[in-house]
Amino acid sequence: MKFYRRIPCSRNFLNVLISLVIVTGSLIVAAGVAFLLLEAIHHLRSGQVTDLNSQLQSPSQWESIVVQSKGIAPTPSVHSCHHHSCFDVYRCGCTHHSHITVYVYPLAHFIDEDGVEINPISKEFLEIVEAVANSRYYVSDPKDACIFFPTIDLLNENNLRKDMIGRALAGLKYWNEGTNHLLFNFLPGTAPHFTPRLGVERGKAIVAGAGFSSHTFRRNFDISLPVFNPAYNNQPVTNNSIDQRPWYLVSSQVNLHRDYYEELLAQTPGNPMQRQLLLLHICSDTVLQRIQRQHQTSSRSGAQDEKPFSKLQYRCRGEQVFPYPQILEESQLCLVSRGGRLGQAVLYDALRAGCVPVIVADTLVLPLSQVLDWRVASVQVYEDDLPELLLMLQRDLSSDRLAQLQQQVQWLYAQYFSSVGTLALTTLDLLNERVFPMQRRRRALWNRNPATAGADNPLFLPLTAPPHEGFTAVILTYDRLDSLQQMIQTLSRVPSCKKALVVWNNQQKSPPASLSLDNLVVAVVRPPENRLSNRFFPYNEITTQAILSLDDDINMMTPDELEFGYQVWREFPDRLVGFPSRNVLWSNASRSWKYDSEWTNEVSMVLTGAAFYHKYWSHVYTTELLPSVRDWVDQHMNCEDIALNFVIANRTGKAPIKQMTCSDISDLLNNLTYSDISDLLNTDVL
Repeated sequence: MKFYRRIPCSRNFLNVLISLVIVTGSLIVAAGVAFLLLEAIHHLRSGQVTDLNSQLQSPSQWESIVVQSKGIAPTPSVHSCHHHSCFDVYRCGCTHHSHITVYVYPLAHFIDEDGVEINPISKEFLEIVEAVANSRYYVSDPKDACIFFPTIDLLNENNLRKDMIGRALAGLKYWNEGTNHLLFNFLPGTAPHFTPRLGVERGKAIVAGAGFSSHTFRRNFDISLPVFNPAYNNQPVTNNSIDQRPWYLVSSQVNLHRDYYEELLAQTPGNPMQRQLLLLHICSDTVLQRIQRQHQTSSRSGAQDEKPFSKLQYRCRGEQVFPYPQILEESQLCLVSRGGRLGQAVLYDALRAGCVPVIVADTLVLPLSQVLDWRVASVQVYEDDLPELLLMLQRDLSSDRLAQLQQQVQWLYAQYFSSVGTLALTTLDLLNERVFPMQRRRRALWNRNPATAGADNPLFLPLTAPPHEGFTAVILTYDRLDSLQQMIQTLSRVPSCKKALVVWNNQQKSPPASLSLDNLVVAVVRPPENRLSNRFFPYNEITTQAILSLDDDINMMTPDELEFGYQVWREFPDRLVGFPSRNVLWSNASRSWKYDSEWTNEVSMVLTGAAFYHKYWSHVYTTELLPSVRDWVDQHMNCEDIALNFVIANRTGKAPIKQMTCSDISDLLNNLTYSDISDLLNTDVL
C-alpha cells in the first residue's frame, strides 16, 4: 500500500524536475540568442563605422551625385531660428538614448551636369567627419538619429558654388527643411562685403561657425567657433612664459583697417628699443623678393629643404622682417581687431602661441561664448578706446594678472581648440547639453583650469550635505527686541532650523530672560565687547555644520524662502549662499572700487545679513584672517560681509551664490529684456 502511494509522488517530482530543466534550458538558449544578437549589432555598427572610415581613406570609391542646376530649389534660410522654434527635440527623445545621436550622410562627390565637383572637400572637413564618426554620439541608422550631419564641405565660403550647394542640401534624403541638421563653417562671407554669416540657403539647419556678429548670431541655436588656421601641420606648441616674451603688444593682422592702423601707429614708442607695441604689416614686394631670394639660396646650399614660399609667413615693420606666427610666441599680448572679415584667424594663432588676445571688435561673438568666460582669458576693449589702448593696458593690467590670463589661454587651447576634431566634439557636447539640460555642466566647470583653480572643496565634504542635521541661525542684535522676536517666530516655522543663537552685542543692557519657543531652542551669548566680528565667532553652542547668519531686522524673509536657501546650500556646502547681493567693480575712470546694489546680471558678493555658510569659515575668519582686516571691520562696524566673501572665494576659487526670493524675481523680470534673461541663465544665480 505504501508502495503505490509513492508512485504518484515520484511522478509529480519527475514532472516538476523535467519542467525546471526545460525552463532553464529555454532561458539559457534565450540568453545565448540575445547575446549573439547584441554581438551582431555591435559588429554591424563597428563594421559600419569601419566602412565610413574606409570611405575617408578612399575618395575614389565615393558615389557621384549629380545636382541639377534647375532641380530642387534651395531651402531659404530662417534667420530667426532658436532652439524651441527650429529644432525638433522630440526626435531626440524617441531614440532611447541618454544623449544626442548623430547620423553622418555617406561620403559622396556632388557634381553638376558637366561632371564638375561643386564642393571640393578639404582635409579639415574630413577630420571633422572622422571625429564625429568615432564619437559616442554616432549612429549608423538614420531612424535612430537625433541630428544629421551632411558630408558637404562648407568650411570656406570662398570655395563654394552657393546656389548649387543650396540645391544639394535641399536634395538630401532626410533634409526636412534643414531641421536638426548641423553644418560647419570657418570662413563666412565673400568679397567685397564679407557678411558675418554663412551665405548658403540652409533652411533651419544649425550652423557651427566662426566670425558671427551679435546681429547674425542666432542665440541658443548656432554655435560660435574660431576661424581655424590649418597652416600648422601638427607643429609642436611653444609655451613660453610671460617673462620670456620680449614684446608687450603685437599687432600682426595683414588686413587691419586703415583707421585702426593709424590709431595704433600714433601709440608706437619713438625709441625702437622700447619693446611695448610692435605694429606689423604685410611686407612690400621688394622685401618679399629679398626673402624669396634668401630662401632659394639657403635651399640650394642644402641648409634646409625646399619649401613653398608664402608671403603670409612674414610680417614687416619698415625694413625689419619677422617670421609669422613665430613672432606671436615672443609677445605677451596680441591684438585681434576687425579687418575684412569680422572673425580673424589671428585669434586662433594667438591662442595657439599662448599669447593673451586683446580683442577690439565690439560685435564679435567669441568662440564657444555660450560656455566659455573670455574675461579670464582675454582683454576686451571697446573700439572707441583704441587710441588709448597701450596706456590702458599698462595702467590696468598687472604682471600677475597677465600671467593668469596666459595660463587660461594655454589651457583653453589645449582643451577645446587644438584641432578641428576637438572643435567638432566640443560642438556635439554643447548640443547634447542643450537637448538634455539635466546633463549640463555648470559654466564654471567649462572654464576651470586645474592649474589655477582653487580646491573644489577644502572641507572634504560630500557633494551634498546631509538633510537631517539642519542649520543653526546666528542672529546678531543689540536691543531691537520687537524685530528679534519676529525673526525668531519666522525661524520657528522653518523645518530645518534646529537652533537659534542670539549674539547679544549690548554690554550695557541685559538680554531677555527667555526667547525660546516650544518648537525652537533659542540660546543667547553675550560677548565681552561690542564687535561686529562677534557674528562670525565659532561658538560652542553651534552644533550643526550649516550656519544661517542673520541681522535682527531681516524680517522680509518667509519660512519657505529660508528653507529653500538651506536646501540650495546643501548642494554647495563650501560656498556662501545668500539673499541680498551687491556688485563690486573696479572703475577705470575714477581709479577706485565701485560698490552698488543695482540690478544687473552679474553678482560679485552676497551680504551676510541673510546667508548660509559652513561653520568652518567662522574658524578661518576668527583665526586666519589678517588681524588688521578684522580690526578695521570692528573699528568701523562695517564691511564684515566683504571680508567673509573674500575669505571663502580665496580658499575655494568659487563665487558666492545669489538666492532669489519671490520679490527679487518679480523686480528682476520687470527690468530684464529677453537677452538679459538668457545671459542670466549662464550665471550662478538660483
